[in-house]
Amino acid sequence: MIRLMYRTSLNGMEGLEARLSDNALAEMAAQGDGQAFSSLLERHYDRIFRIALRFCGVREDAEDIAQDVCISLASALRGYRGEAGFTTWLYRIVVNRVRDAQRKASTSERVHRDYGEVETMRRGEQAALDADLAWLQETLEGLGEDLRETAILVIGEGLPHAEAGEILGIGESTVSWRMHKLKGQLKAIAEQQA
Repeated sequence: MIRLMYRTSLNGMEGLEARLSDNALAEMAAQGDGQAFSSLLERHYDRIFRIALRFCGVREDAEDIAQDVCISLASALRGYRGEAGFTTWLYRIVVNRVRDAQRKASTSERVHRDYGEVETMRRGEQAALDADLAWLQETLEGLGEDLRETAILVIGEGLPHAEAGEILGIGESTVSWRMHKLKGQLKAIAEQQA
């Protein structure tokens, strides 16, 4: 009956919309009536925004939340049963969206903070690694060519002794012996510099 009244009086739309209850408009909007949905939004947008602003306290966030509520309201209306008053139901939706946004912001803030801490640690580790590599490079320059070449392939490139030996044209055992000799010389140099 309400739907029929609504459809037959398109010219007197504003007067009819004003007379229809929120529940009637919600029922019509849930059935796909775009004009009823627009009327609900027009009637309640300020309330949606005001609630969001009061809960989150930041105008831009409140605008985002209000927009999100308005976008999702069309599908949410299909679940509205009229058991609670429309405004009570709408308050609940807005408050839940605010909570979701706050959880998301908290999680995002925590992720950014954790990323910052990890990045600081990574940079510190990288700086230490760069210093160690610079020391190693400088130290290797003072060693013989055979030890330096072996160190570059095994330490610098991470190659297994067999592959490094193949590249250098020597046996795997020779590479192992050179690495042992190199470690001893590097240890002695490090102790001397300390």
